[in-house]
Amino acid sequence: MAERGIDITGEFPKPWTDEVVRAADVVVTMGCGDACPIFPGKRYLNWDLDDPAGQSLEAVRPIRDEIERRVRELLGELGAVLPAGARTDLRRPVRLKRRVNLA
Repeated sequence: MAERGIDITGEFPKPWTDEVVRAADVVVTMGCGDACPIFPGKRYLNWDLDDPAGQSLEAVRPIRDEIERRVRELLGELGAVLPAGARTDLRRPVRLKRRVNLA
C-alpha cells in the first residue's frame, strides 16, 4: 500500500459492530462466512479473493489491484464521484452524489 501512498502500518482488522452494519448501505465481506452479522434488507457482497497474508509483494499486488478495481466499480454503482486519478482510500472522504455508507 505504501507504493500507492497509503500508510497502513498502524492498521489492523477491526470487528464489525451491529451498529456499523445497520448504518451501511452495502456490506462487503472477504471470507468471514457465518461470523459476519446479517441484517435483513442490507446488500451483501462477498468478494472471494486470495488472502495476502504471508505472500510476497509480487503476489499481493494483483490482490490489491483487484480490490481497488472492485471498490471503484462499487462506488460507481453507488453514485460516488472520484476525482480523476484519485486513489481509492476509503479512510479519506469520497464526494458522493448521494450519501453512502460502506462497511
